[in-house]
Amino acid sequence: MEDFKKNWQIQHNWQLLFPVLGILILGYCSYRLADVIVGNINLFLVLIASVVIFSLLLRVTLFLFKKLEKKWILEYRWEMIRVFIVFSITGSSSVFIGKPIMALIGITKDNLNTTVYWILYITVGLIFYQFMLVFFGWLFGQFKFFWEFEKKMLGRIGFKKFLNQ
Repeated sequence: MEDFKKNWQIQHNWQLLFPVLGILILGYCSYRLADVIVGNINLFLVLIASVVIFSLLLRVTLFLFKKLEKKWILEYRWEMIRVFIVFSITGSSSVFIGKPIMALIGITKDNLNTTVYWILYITVGLIFYQFMLVFFGWLFGQFKFFWEFEKKMLGRIGFKKFLNQ
């Protein structure tokens, strides 16, 4: 355990919450993906597929940690997990918020061309994603990182003149 704490630069036991939460989220995503891929044929097959997908996703995640550790300026390595959690929660939330917003506006697949509907749905999701990224970043104690990330992203899509840099 001490090696794990040293590797992730964990100074206090409460910081272990983020690696545990990251593993739980990864496990849940693996199970959900396996359930979609395998279907409800057999619970044993779903569990086997979950373990395989979990190991693949864990390897990809650790690879991304190594690559992004040099690019993202964070004080401690365990904060990378916190950043990944914020990205996952924000992405999922923007999808869930998009549907009710589209329904509130009165836009459905039935009254609009499918292509136009999906373009509007993605646009609404991206707009709310920007706000939620900063909000969830603040909620998880990474406001500075996500505010800088947001300014960079908005600058790349043409809103540079509205940002103070």
